[in-house]
Amino acid sequence: MNKRMILSILGMILLIEAAFMLPSLLVALIYGEASGRFFLYTIVAAALGGWVLRLIARPKIKTIFAKDGLITVALCWIVMSLVGALPFTLSGEIPSYLDAVFEMVSGFTTTGSSILPNVEELSRCMLFWRSLSHWLGGMGVLVFMLALFNLEGGQAIHLLRAESPGPTVSKMVPRMIDSTKILYGIYLALTAIQVLFYLAGGMPLFDSLCHTFGTAGTGGFSVKAASMGAYDAYAQTVTTVFMILFGVNFSIYFFLLRRKFDLIYKNTELRWYLIIIFSSIGLITVNVLPLFPSFREALHHSAFSVASIITTTGYCTADFNLWPEFSRVILVLLMLVGACAGSTGGGLKVSRAVILIRAAGMELGRLVHPRTVKVLQLDGKTVSRDTIQAVSSYFMLYVLLTVVSILLVSLDNFDASTTVTAVLATFNNIGPGLNMVGPVGNFAGFSPLSKIVLCLDMLLGRLELYPMLILMLPGSWRKH
Repeated sequence: MNKRMILSILGMILLIEAAFMLPSLLVALIYGEASGRFFLYTIVAAALGGWVLRLIARPKIKTIFAKDGLITVALCWIVMSLVGALPFTLSGEIPSYLDAVFEMVSGFTTTGSSILPNVEELSRCMLFWRSLSHWLGGMGVLVFMLALFNLEGGQAIHLLRAESPGPTVSKMVPRMIDSTKILYGIYLALTAIQVLFYLAGGMPLFDSLCHTFGTAGTGGFSVKAASMGAYDAYAQTVTTVFMILFGVNFSIYFFLLRRKFDLIYKNTELRWYLIIIFSSIGLITVNVLPLFPSFREALHHSAFSVASIITTTGYCTADFNLWPEFSRVILVLLMLVGACAGSTGGGLKVSRAVILIRAAGMELGRLVHPRTVKVLQLDGKTVSRDTIQAVSSYFMLYVLLTVVSILLVSLDNFDASTTVTAVLATFNNIGPGLNMVGPVGNFAGFSPLSKIVLCLDMLLGRLELYPMLILMLPGSWRKH
C-alpha cells in the first residue's frame, strides 16, 4: 500500500475543502453574520492540516493501484465530512457533533436526509455550505481534483472508478485529465443554466444557487422548511426538468456535444430510465387524482415526486406520505432503482437493474432450452459474464447490507415503514422516506447508534459499497 501517496491526496483534499468553504465565509460577510468566523477557523485548520500532510508525506512513488484507490476515496469522504461538520458545532447551530456529521455526510453524499426540525433557523452561511456540499459531492471531490491536477498513470483511473457511480467507468477521451475536465465542464454548464432559469422566474439569487446545488448534486437540501413547496409552479417545473437531466449518464451529454445521436438513440439505460419515469408519473397521477382539485395539479406534483425520488434528489412539493398506498409503493420501488450510472444520482442504478433482469431472463431461457446459447447485450455490445457476475455480487451485497442496517435501526423500536424507508432513503442517497422520516419529517429522533449506521449507509451508497468495505477490512492494511 502506498501510504505516503494516500496521505498526500488526503492533504490535497483538505486544501480543496478549505477553498470551497471560502464562498460560505463570503456569504457571512455579505449578510453580516457573526457565525461566519467559524468558517474562518475551520478554513485555517483544514488548510494547515492539508499543508502538513502534503509536507510530511512527499511520496517517492506516485502510483496508486486498485486497492489504494478504494481506500483513498473512502478516507477522503470520511475526512471531508468530519471537517465539514465543524462550523455547525463550533457555532452552536447544530450543538451535537454527531448530528452535524450526519448533516454533512448527508450533504456530501447528496442524500438530503436531515436531523433539523426547522432548517430556516440556520444562518445563511451555514445554509449555503450545507447546499454547496451537495454540488461538490455530486460529481465527486476526487473527480474535481483530477480535473485540476495531472495525475496520469496507474492512479487516476482507480480513483475515478472508486468514486464514480455505476457498474463500469471508462474514459470519454484517451487522457484521464481530459475526461474529468469534460465531466466538470458539463456539470458547470448545466448548473449555470439552471441558475439562470430560476432567476428568470424571480427566485432570489441566494435561493437560486442553493437549490441549483441541491438539484445538480441530486441532494435535496433546501433553504426552506417547506422545501420546493415554498416556491411557485414555475420554479417547481424547472426543478423537475433539471432533476431528470442530472439523473442522466453524463456521457449522453458528451455524445450530444459530439453529435453522436446514434449512440444516444441506442442507449438502453436512457430508454428505460425515461420509460420508468413516464410510466410511474402516469400511474401515480391517476391514483392521486382525487386528492387534487385538477388533473393538472395531480400531474404536476406526481411528476415532481417521481423525478425527485428516482434521481434520489429528495425535494418535495407535496407530502407523498399522505398519498394512497399504491403510489407510496411505487415511490419506494423507485428508491431502489435510482438514476442512471455515471450521473450524480444514487440508488442501484437503472443499468444494473436492466442487466439483472435480462440475466434472470437468460437463465429461465436456459432451463426451457438447455442447448440454446444466448448472449446478453446492452447498447448493441455483448455484456461479459464477468460484468454480470460483478453486478450480481454487488446486488447480493446491497441486499445483505440493507438487511443488516434495518435490523440495527429497528433497535430504536419505530414502526416498520419508518425503519425500512429510513435505511432505503440513506442507503440509496434519497433523503426522505415514509412516516416519521417522510417529506415533512426528519431523522432527529433516532438513537446515536442508528445515526452512525445511517451515516455509514449514506457513504456505502454514494461510494458504491466497495471503498468503504475495503477500508473496514483488516486485511486491507496488512503488508503482502
